[in-house]
Amino acid sequence: MSSSLSSFSSASSFSSSSPSSAARTSLRAYGWDEAWEAEFAPYAAQGLLPGRVVRVDRGQCDLVTPEGFVRADTAFVTPHDPLRVVCTGDWAAVDPDGAGDPRYVRACLPRRTAFARSTSSKRSEGQILAANVDHAIITVSLAVELDLGRIERFLALAWESGAQPLVVLSKADLVPDPVGLSYLVEDVETVAPGVQVLPVSSQTGEGLDVLRAVAAGGTSVLLGVSGAGKSTLANTLLGDDVMDVRAARDVDGKGRHTTTTRNLLVLPGGGVLIDTPGLRGVGLWDAEAGVGQVFAEIEDLAAQCRFHDCGHASEPGCAVTAAIADGSLPERRLDSYHKLLRENQRLVAKTDARLRAEMLKDWKRKGAEGRAALDLKRGRLR
Repeated sequence: MSSSLSSFSSASSFSSSSPSSAARTSLRAYGWDEAWEAEFAPYAAQGLLPGRVVRVDRGQCDLVTPEGFVRADTAFVTPHDPLRVVCTGDWAAVDPDGAGDPRYVRACLPRRTAFARSTSSKRSEGQILAANVDHAIITVSLAVELDLGRIERFLALAWESGAQPLVVLSKADLVPDPVGLSYLVEDVETVAPGVQVLPVSSQTGEGLDVLRAVAAGGTSVLLGVSGAGKSTLANTLLGDDVMDVRAARDVDGKGRHTTTTRNLLVLPGGGVLIDTPGLRGVGLWDAEAGVGQVFAEIEDLAAQCRFHDCGHASEPGCAVTAAIADGSLPERRLDSYHKLLRENQRLVAKTDARLRAEMLKDWKRKGAEGRAALDLKRGRLR
């Protein structure tokens, strides 16, 4: 366990006669508040301890509780739904000291927010990455060419989670020209409406004051691909070399996964940070609302189309294609919007029989219309 975690003051402030009061005092740095206390009241009446999950590993988890750090088994709260498994950031009810060996997590409190993605497996299951997060810090390295499509994916998942996204352009010291850096920030801002885009350098200190202020306002999760500089940022915010850091390859900015588990750490300036492993795949998971938030300008234009079910392709009176024609909307944005919506719909359809039937019906209708148009065209040619 890191030095940052082991600095937690535990049993000295704990009183068995008033567990909720003790939890409010000793767990406050981890995000405990009156609302969580009210949620936990039924479990406090059963003599269980409140705890926040700081790490999950092979059916067990580490939690911070009024008794200090404890290790507990999650067997009692392992559901069939992979999105409901115990996750870093969860608040849980755990056995008190002396209840047995091993201890068990008896329940998890309802999540306020949850960051989830689809797995890379063919089963297309959802995977929960972090729970009860206030800020999703999407880390993008300036050591390589910007991938705007990937940023849009991260943003869609972040908005869908209920957290407030922030895009951090790491390694800003690699772009010494202020004008060139401003152009890169502007490029990202075009795909991140309503989201702050912050150039940051752990080497020069640029942007770190702003980042610390954001992170101090609750629980933040660091997200990004391997080599984006998340662990370096985590160490900078923590003021200690807690996370292992390895250099990324110059050719593509990629590196080995320096973080292998999701870890929850208290920041010295206030707030809680969850560092995550680099994500090779950023698959959507039931993120239609998040996609709409990322492409807010297209959604606004769509409301002006002549037909409410406009596909923004060749329909007359389409405000979206008109915006592309006059140059106010980049065609790349519409292509990305369609791509993410289709991907999300396919994933949802795999678990929703009604939606699968509707999609099949729509495909058949479009196929029939296409064949009819082709027959009509052939008839005219004759």
